[in-house]
Amino acid sequence: MSSKAVSSKVCVVAAGGTGGHMFPAEALAREMAARGWRVVLATDTRGERYAQAFPAEERLALDAATGSGPVGLLKAAVAILKGVTQARRAFRRLDAGVVVGFGGYPSAPALVAALVDGLPTVIHEQNAVLGRTNRMLAPRVKAVASSFPTLGRAAPAVAARAQVVGSPVRAEIAGLMDRAYVPPAPNGRIEVLVTGGSQGARLLSEAVPAALAQLPPDLRARLKVRQQSRPDAMEAARQTYLEAGIEAEVAPFFRDMAGLLSVAHLVIGRAGASTCSELAVAALPSVLVPLKIATDDHQTLNARALVEAGAAVVIAEDDLTPAHLAETLAPLLSDPARLAAMSVAARSAAIPDAARRLADLVEATAGA
Repeated sequence: MSSKAVSSKVCVVAAGGTGGHMFPAEALAREMAARGWRVVLATDTRGERYAQAFPAEERLALDAATGSGPVGLLKAAVAILKGVTQARRAFRRLDAGVVVGFGGYPSAPALVAALVDGLPTVIHEQNAVLGRTNRMLAPRVKAVASSFPTLGRAAPAVAARAQVVGSPVRAEIAGLMDRAYVPPAPNGRIEVLVTGGSQGARLLSEAVPAALAQLPPDLRARLKVRQQSRPDAMEAARQTYLEAGIEAEVAPFFRDMAGLLSVAHLVIGRAGASTCSELAVAALPSVLVPLKIATDDHQTLNARALVEAGAAVVIAEDDLTPAHLAETLAPLLSDPARLAAMSVAARSAAIPDAARRLADLVEATAGA
């Protein structure tokens, strides 16, 4: 379909809550805009934090909420119904052509409004397990896209028609696909990147510095560590690295993640869907610690493709002690050939054109 043919059509991208939802949504939005679509973002106040550079001509702030217990669920239902009314009004004004949801409760009002009004609908599931909002809406939407071959908690009929498109990654990270991974030189510097994730970051903030400090002195002297850390744990991490003689930069957030990935030899982090997809595209070896409280243990399943390919080592949160992590890292960091092989394995699991695949599905659904 040519961009000229769709130039007047509007694609509503519904996402919010966390970067795990917003980053793939942003990648799709850029691809749709490049194809001539007008893009509108439907989100909530939390999603606004990740939407500074979102390529949308308009942002719809829809009411949405989640809750537990009778009172909490009632309040959430009232908020979502209000958001549905807001969305229906906006869709009529915009003459929306298709609505794409990326999961999480902020996407619910836009998708429900589209279903009520008979608009074409697509959901994209970032994780290897269908999330609660997507699980409720998947049987009713026109198309279901998944990031991984595994789609846990999906009804058989939904799983049968789900299309594996991968998880769209940010353009600057997609650009790393063609970069050659160069393992550490003998006795050369070893670049380690530690990412924390938006939840449960305290464990890594504390465990990783303590583990690296337990490595042999000759290995510690070669390390250059860049670590995302909770603000309240930064000073302790810096002190641990200083006392261990490890060169380290500790910050709550790194803006140039693509730049850091491009020079890293090993990544230590959680196993969120975006993280796993970005590690595969960037062809990076990793040590992953799935978030224990993740719904349906989806982070462990997210990591499965990398583990089965030989690209990652997984340590369960209950097993993560500084001593165990040090025992895992020492042989890895001392073996450039193994790191190089893990890089090749990571690349074999990548779907670098996920944004294009998802956009193709969106356009096909909109034209159906």
